[in-house]
Amino acid sequence: MKDNDTNGLRYPWSEPPAEGTATEVAPGVLWMRLPLPMKLDHVNVYALDDGDGWSIVDTGFASDRGRAIWRKLIEGPLGGRPVNRVIVTHHHPDHVGLAGWLMSEYGAELVTTRTSSLMARMLTLDVQEVPPPEALAFYREAGMSADILEQRRNERPFNFADVVAPLPLGFTRIRQDDTIRMGGRTWDVHIGNGHAPEHATFWSRDDNLVLAGDQILSSISPNIGVYPTEPMADPVSDWLEACERLSGLARSDHLVLGGHKLPFTGLPLRMRQLIDNHHGALDRLLDFLGTPKAAGDCFAPLFKRKIAHAEYGLALVEAFAHVSHLYQQGLVTRSMRADGAWEYQRKG
Repeated sequence: MKDNDTNGLRYPWSEPPAEGTATEVAPGVLWMRLPLPMKLDHVNVYALDDGDGWSIVDTGFASDRGRAIWRKLIEGPLGGRPVNRVIVTHHHPDHVGLAGWLMSEYGAELVTTRTSSLMARMLTLDVQEVPPPEALAFYREAGMSADILEQRRNERPFNFADVVAPLPLGFTRIRQDDTIRMGGRTWDVHIGNGHAPEHATFWSRDDNLVLAGDQILSSISPNIGVYPTEPMADPVSDWLEACERLSGLARSDHLVLGGHKLPFTGLPLRMRQLIDNHHGALDRLLDFLGTPKAAGDCFAPLFKRKIAHAEYGLALVEAFAHVSHLYQQGLVTRSMRADGAWEYQRKG
């Protein structure tokens, strides 16, 4: 265990556990990692010792490699003992992907929020061979680059079911202010939003642990995006509200176990960074909108770096979320451009 201090945050472990192994971060709490086939190339998952078996928090993508890693983990660090529950923090594929497999293969009970369960089940059943016209219209209105839009028009879209195992019927619901017993501890459930609707986080009453999923990450902000399924959503408002509320719970000694990157302490500072970073991005964006711009034109003030092709889709939905937030706050106007994209401009 090695302490690293970066920008006021402290990282007790400088390296993640190797594939198929686990790091004990607290008595009865194991940190493990599964690979992802993208720039953010991993997801953290956790196992909590319940005495008669394990509670698993989040799961990774459904893939042959992912299933093989889980089998190795269950027979190795988990000692071949039963997987009694799989707790899913939110419905995104890297977190729910193998929940259904753990349920059917090992008899685990699914524990999550109602929104996470419904979203995951709905999206696994919504398989599309071609992009629906509503999605193409949404991306055009967001100002997607014409060549990328044409490429998407002619290729099979990403389907949730590609990387999420079928979910058996039935789950146990958790909600704000519930408590749950895991790993010999009582945890308070606090719900976040913005990155994903009704995102569960868990705060131990008995020591300093926080299971944060993607709501609180140490060195990156989670994607805050708007999608064709709810084009007038305002996840930026949801995100800021959740950050302000959760920051009231934060202690400097909290050891935050997030869905990506490294566990850390210094949570009050990190919550302020997350809030300030988004307010700063909104201020830069508002200045940038002195002349009309579509969301697809707004990467520079938001991200302050070049966006690679592989990141373009996530950058676009995040840019749209931020310009739409300013519009819904009454700070900018919008008008339709000749090519069908909404352009936004600062008032006054």
